[in-house]
Amino acid sequence: MRIASIAIVVLASVTLSAQQPPAPAGRGRIGGAGIGAYPVREPGDPAAIERGKSIYSTNCAFCHGADTRGGDGGPSLLRSSLVLDDQNGERIAPVVQNGRADQGMPKFAMTNDQIADIAAFLHTFRVNGYDASRERPPSIVVGDARAGEAFFNETCASCHSATGDLQGLAMRVPDPRTLQQGWLMPGSTVGRGGPAPVKARPPSVTVTLATGQKVEGELERIDDFVVALKTADGARRSFRIANDMKVDVKDPLQPHRDLLRKYRDADIHNVTAFLVTLK
Repeated sequence: MRIASIAIVVLASVTLSAQQPPAPAGRGRIGGAGIGAYPVREPGDPAAIERGKSIYSTNCAFCHGADTRGGDGGPSLLRSSLVLDDQNGERIAPVVQNGRADQGMPKFAMTNDQIADIAAFLHTFRVNGYDASRERPPSIVVGDARAGEAFFNETCASCHSATGDLQGLAMRVPDPRTLQQGWLMPGSTVGRGGPAPVKARPPSVTVTLATGQKVEGELERIDDFVVALKTADGARRSFRIANDMKVDVKDPLQPHRDLLRKYRDADIHNVTAFLVTLK
């Protein structure tokens, strides 16, 4: 399967061609509520996961937390680009074996097999939603609203306004959990009975055929073989993807997806604490 080529298309505005470099497998997909922001992985080997959990608990948990969300000085691994791009420990291994002295991380004399087991354990944690490894807190509104407002003004105000498109947001989405999920991963609440905190146009696509003809419309589906769209007049078109054509996808929510890997946990808590004040 050419999963890598799909990943490049759905995560950014791109051009499909035979010369494209591959992207990490399993990154992103289109379906249901929108474009996925994180890799969807097959269940790992239970034995490897258990071995990895034991190694991680002994060597890593005191810094990175038992649930990978950060501990005593160590960053969260849940949204780490390195962990998300990793498949079987190949990206994690150099960091673990060489350490990061400038960041206070020592090096560990672990084999590649041991690190592959750690990777199998790390990949069991879900980014998109609650996982059973955590105790569900009574409230997720635990951040500093003022700090959240400052972050919002610096990072989000170029597209959103607390007195404009987001005015009354907390009234429209009264459940803080749904609100947080919605702004953090837009589209993830659609189709689950939850309102969409951030309204945005759906992804659009331009198909340029070998003849030079361009067909534009709202993206409805794309996979390894076919791209389907709806044109402005409501007509539905589909094309078999070939090397002599170009498929350009533009996702209005791409800025949100780009930020997913940059947020600190404190940023998420603080912004949510600010957004729940918009009544």
